[in-house]
Amino acid sequence: MNKLPKETRVQILNMLVEGCSMRAISRMVGVSINTVTKLLVEAGEACAVYHSRTVQDVKSERVQCDEIWSFVAAKEKNVPGMKRPVAGAGDVWTWTALDADSKLIIAYQVGNRDADCALEFMHNVQYRLANRVQLTTDGHRAYLYAVRKAFGTEVDFAQLVKLYGEAPEGQRRYSPPVCTGAKKKPITGNPDLKDVSTSFVERQNLTMRMSMRRFTRLTNAFSKKLDNHIHTLSLYFVFYNFCRVHKTLGATPAMAAGLSDRVHDLGWIVDLIDARAAPPKKRGPYKKRSKQPAN
Repeated sequence: MNKLPKETRVQILNMLVEGCSMRAISRMVGVSINTVTKLLVEAGEACAVYHSRTVQDVKSERVQCDEIWSFVAAKEKNVPGMKRPVAGAGDVWTWTALDADSKLIIAYQVGNRDADCALEFMHNVQYRLANRVQLTTDGHRAYLYAVRKAFGTEVDFAQLVKLYGEAPEGQRRYSPPVCTGAKKKPITGNPDLKDVSTSFVERQNLTMRMSMRRFTRLTNAFSKKLDNHIHTLSLYFVFYNFCRVHKTLGATPAMAAGLSDRVHDLGWIVDLIDARAAPPKKRGPYKKRSKQPAN
């Protein structure tokens, strides 16, 4: 079976996590787009399994949660008019939970911005924590039921409800409304109001948009398939947690959280891929065919 050299695979993965599009990578590296896609799928699957197995029993004090919008194939309003319908097309939301101290991405969820997805996401967050935490979310109502169902009373939960005014004149289409203030709203337990914030997780949203080409706004680099969108996120979160040194920490988030003792490189992710690959099947002994007499 033909396999790309490890150096080439590292180069492709490095470009993927630094915001290059898949077709640009194909042109620069000199491989087919199918090769880039295949490596993304393999990396995404390997990273999803590693994150699930490794990011557990996280000792945290403050956790911030947020959602970031993107879309697959077409925006939700344009899906009915698609000439070639695609499974999973439309708006896609990525839910993230970040430890405010280590900057570790504790959990993530890809889906809709509804109550069912919020509940599944919060159960995932609760499963990965080792102790009671102070949890802060935005004012999305779906969090109220999801947090209560997942944590019960074993959490200090508050929401940061932002207040918005009108969008800037002449910029109503692409600019968000002006934030005129924020209200800290305790929900469960005894949250410390001075720590009620979503600043770190919102800054992480910007890092995601800068690091993944398919999150860039107002371009044609959006995801064309939901599966590849999820694989990209799985690769990015493992790279962010275990390979990328956070400037304010001087270490990776996984090291700051006590989940790793060193900075990993992208060659390590290639090793994760190879470790999951099925061993090649042994070939049987060669048998020479006997020539059949001509009729």
